[in-house]
Amino acid sequence: MFPPVYQTLRASAAVVAIVGDRIGAHGEVPQDTARPYITWFTVADQPQDQISGSPCADFDAIQIDCWHQTDAGIRALATAVRDAIDAVGVSNRVRVNLREPDTKLYRVGIEADFITQR
Repeated sequence: MFPPVYQTLRASAAVVAIVGDRIGAHGEVPQDTARPYITWFTVADQPQDQISGSPCADFDAIQIDCWHQTDAGIRALATAVRDAIDAVGVSNRVRVNLREPDTKLYRVGIEADFITQR
């Protein structure tokens, strides 16, 4: 229900070197946030039900969006994020790879499957 997304990303020196603490939950950061940055939000949450009692874990599908001004920068940031979530054994895949027409920022969206023990 509340996976350690922020903690996982902040534990990566490569991610911190690129975005510092500019990591926003709920898919947003303040409008005046310096670029590059990361946003993330829950796509789906499901308890791991069992017949012998309360669920022992939650399965959360999380979308982590990387935002950068340059193509080379977005590649470096998305790679750092992927490596950070790989390091903790979280399955992931790219869902979005584009340039936003309004902001002109490059965006890579990575969906990650966190299983969090209760």
